[in-house]
Amino acid sequence: MMLSDKIKLTAKDILEKEFKTAMRGYKPEDVDKYLDLVIKDYETFHQEIEDLQQENLRLKKQLEEASRRPATQAAAGTTNFDILKRLSNLEKHVFGNKLYD
Repeated sequence: MMLSDKIKLTAKDILEKEFKTAMRGYKPEDVDKYLDLVIKDYETFHQEIEDLQQENLRLKKQLEEASRRPATQAAAGTTNFDILKRLSNLEKHVFGNKLYD
């Protein structure tokens, strides 16, 4: 299951959320300002996840292509082990330690 399948809210959901007011409730302006910050962070996290997933796909493709070539044709200084290590680190960064539990 992809991370995006686990996320319940989108930035749009947060933006469009309506709260009922009560006599001694929160000041709507304060809530709106705070939610604006949450939305910005949410959009940043979403973009970072997208970027990392694209990087992950690129590295997997690179690994697949490298595994089809003879070792002598591999890029200088890059081994399959190095690529696997980078891919593993990227997956840990994108999906956290849950992938390895």
